[in-house]
Amino acid sequence: MTRIAVIITSTRRDRFADRPAAWVTERLRREGRDVDVIDMRDHDLPSFDGPSPMYAPRQYATPAIAEFGRHIDEADAYIVLASEYNHGYTGVFKNAADHLFAEWDRKPIAFVGWGNVGGARAVEQLRSVAIEFGMAPIRPAVHILPDVLVPAMTAPTYDAGLFAALDSKLDALIAELAWWTNALSRGREPASGVVAAQA
Repeated sequence: MTRIAVIITSTRRDRFADRPAAWVTERLRREGRDVDVIDMRDHDLPSFDGPSPMYAPRQYATPAIAEFGRHIDEADAYIVLASEYNHGYTGVFKNAADHLFAEWDRKPIAFVGWGNVGGARAVEQLRSVAIEFGMAPIRPAVHILPDVLVPAMTAPTYDAGLFAALDSKLDALIAELAWWTNALSRGREPASGVVAAQA
């Protein structure tokens, strides 16, 4: 079974991110998907200062980096929950992502963003970074605009019903991500069988 990592990129004390994380995770698990929730609060990584991971794959300087790398490596696809702060995505996620390279390569990635313009600026930046990692950012994204964001944020507790207007968009994202996950998982399989068949 393929594994989808849901990455919570905000570490702010009073973050909204836990509510869309619950919504996304519930819908994935309802379909029987294997989900790994990766919360950046659980991965306190040092500022990146080592050799490029592109040229030193899976050579981790600390156990904390190795643990984060393991979670990313074991996933076949990602849904990044993108809080937009000051027209961009979180610095803590950029720092963490830069500790790795091979772990991301040739895997699909999707985005759920929020903010005044639904996190569109953060998502656009993340798409560019994902391409540099060799990833496949899928076209559908979910943008949580203020008409959904404000009620969902100010409710006393998480309520999936407050995200209902976006359910069809999330379902489209999941369906597209599943297609790319299956295609790229096959593409990443060792090529030894192909070589043997040609020999």
